[in-house]
Amino acid sequence: MQPLPSTYLTELARQMAFLGAFLGGFAATFLATLLLVGSGRRVASWVIGSSAAAACSFIVSVIASVALTTVLHPDVPINVREGASVETARVVSTLGFGVGVIALLASVGLCGWIRSRSSGIATSALALVSMILVLWALGGFS
Repeated sequence: MQPLPSTYLTELARQMAFLGAFLGGFAATFLATLLLVGSGRRVASWVIGSSAAAACSFIVSVIASVALTTVLHPDVPINVREGASVETARVVSTLGFGVGVIALLASVGLCGWIRSRSSGIATSALALVSMILVLWALGGFS
């Protein structure tokens, strides 16, 4: 993994924490709504599972991002800095965020199938296009 300057990595972690918290809240709300509505269809279990995976992944990403910004702060106590691994926090934060985005888009893509075939096709197509664009964006648009 390429070493990054502390100021850049701190800002990146802050942005990821903000976006992860927002998307994690959306995923948790989506999950709670699905659990309350309750559907006996098998696809509903898949949507619930992917929503739960998204919410949990975003929580992991946010916690790792906050830990990263804490360790990289210029005034961090030496005992906190020595016991932390910046690289591990970067990997956990990035993986949690990536898995969260993919799981959230999967749950959006699957949710239409609970209602009807035509809704399922529409939501799956939109989620697939979104997933391609998100992966392209995460790859730096290259």
